[in-house]
Amino acid sequence: MLIGNHEVYGKVIDTATRCEHYHSELDIIAIKFACCHAYYPCYRCHQETAGHDAKVWAKEENKKKAVLCGSCHKELTIEAYRAADTCPYCLAAFNPGCHLHHHYYFG
Repeated sequence: MLIGNHEVYGKVIDTATRCEHYHSELDIIAIKFACCHAYYPCYRCHQETAGHDAKVWAKEENKKKAVLCGSCHKELTIEAYRAADTCPYCLAAFNPGCHLHHHYYFG
């Protein structure tokens, strides 16, 4: 699904990047996976639809833009995303529970 200027793959259900797996009001980010440089709403979407194993971003790559805000459709660096529970551009709240899944995406 095209969201802003970015294609988001997986089981996307709306233009706020929600998917079949995570679709609460706060589930509004997509992650660009290091292995394919493609955005997916979650690790499960990648696992079920990408056709290859996921690779996490290395710690030294934290300045890479790899997070897409589903509210304003701007890209965030990994560092900016991990430092806040809101989008630095539009102040939309992110799901604080996503911190439990960072190891699927970031080293």
